[in-house]
Amino acid sequence: MCKHLSKQCSALNVVCIRTSAGHCWKNIDGSRSVINSTAAVLPSAQLKLRQPLSASTAGQSQYQNSSITSQPDGVESQVLHRRCQSQMLEQMTNSSLLSIINKWAIMKFPFPGLLTALQYFVSAFGVFALGKLGLLKHDKLDPKVMLKFLPAAFCFYLSIFTNSELLLHANVDTFIVFRSAVPIFVAIGETFYLKQPLPAGKTWFSLGIIFAGALIYVFTDREFALDAYSWAFAYLASMSIDFVYIKHIVMTIGLDTWGLVLYNNLEALLLFPLELLIMGEGMQLSKETSKQSIDWLSFDVWLPVGLSCVFGLAISFFGFSCRRGISATGFTVLGVVNKLLTVIINLLVWDNHASLIGTLGLLTCIGGGILYQQSTTKPKPSPPPAPAEIEVEGQPLLKKPNDS
Repeated sequence: MCKHLSKQCSALNVVCIRTSAGHCWKNIDGSRSVINSTAAVLPSAQLKLRQPLSASTAGQSQYQNSSITSQPDGVESQVLHRRCQSQMLEQMTNSSLLSIINKWAIMKFPFPGLLTALQYFVSAFGVFALGKLGLLKHDKLDPKVMLKFLPAAFCFYLSIFTNSELLLHANVDTFIVFRSAVPIFVAIGETFYLKQPLPAGKTWFSLGIIFAGALIYVFTDREFALDAYSWAFAYLASMSIDFVYIKHIVMTIGLDTWGLVLYNNLEALLLFPLELLIMGEGMQLSKETSKQSIDWLSFDVWLPVGLSCVFGLAISFFGFSCRRGISATGFTVLGVVNKLLTVIINLLVWDNHASLIGTLGLLTCIGGGILYQQSTTKPKPSPPPAPAEIEVEGQPLLKKPNDS
């Protein structure tokens, strides 16, 4: 330890260590910060040390107005980067497969409201049960937080409900085309609601390609139906609002990922009786039960329904994880790009898909999504050169012999 700085170090609760790079402070959290090549006098009143986060500042920048340049932990950064990549890969895989599984489930179990309610129940109960078993940790239920989260749950409920109705009345290709148009409206919503800058010219060009691909598909749709496209536009509106507003909630409400999954699915489940009254699905369910037209206990029915519930829980977790790390529009485009696997599976499994020209329009939408991602990816800035001397509050740390 440097003798001439020991008193100041003790007062500031740090330790000064002399290294080959000069002096550095070892902070109370164990991190080190390089000061300069030959330290001399450091006024303690002018040094702004790193302060630990309080509970009220969670989600904000951990350290503000610091005059000390800290050395980043390369190992931790790589771990976080790989974790984010893994979550995005899981999100893409689940999203691609869930569209096909939901269509399969709707064909065997034509009650979209009840299907989504089952998915909500499995997701909420799954998080609660796994938490009780100690396999995961989640935020406790708080009535005040539930009330604050209710608008987000309502938006989520509408998006999932219109999604199921669209898959019931149209094919998977129609769903993918309208899903591909969502980033255009999300980009506008981010600008006006989340106060993000307007997209650049290249970004608008890529969004225009997505829109052009959607038009190609619509004009070649051999199974055009007004009710199907009514649900498609309802899905487009609800998804656009959902992506923007939930991004705001995720970044401000202070819940962990499993807490978000629990609150979101539990509150959406509580809204299910309202749907039964509005849509009349309860009466339809009663009629089908009396006719015995559906074998409720058959494996052919419960296999796709069960898979849709399991994938619903998985996509809830990975979806909220991804929303924390990328923008609302970026997350939306991620959902467009991963539909390429959905298109391939749809072409191989069912005859109920678009024509060749319609499929080309569909691929154009996905290509526009890829161009969008490239247009918004910024190159990593090169690290600034290490200064020979770092000033604190405008005062040099090194007092040269010639200075008076």
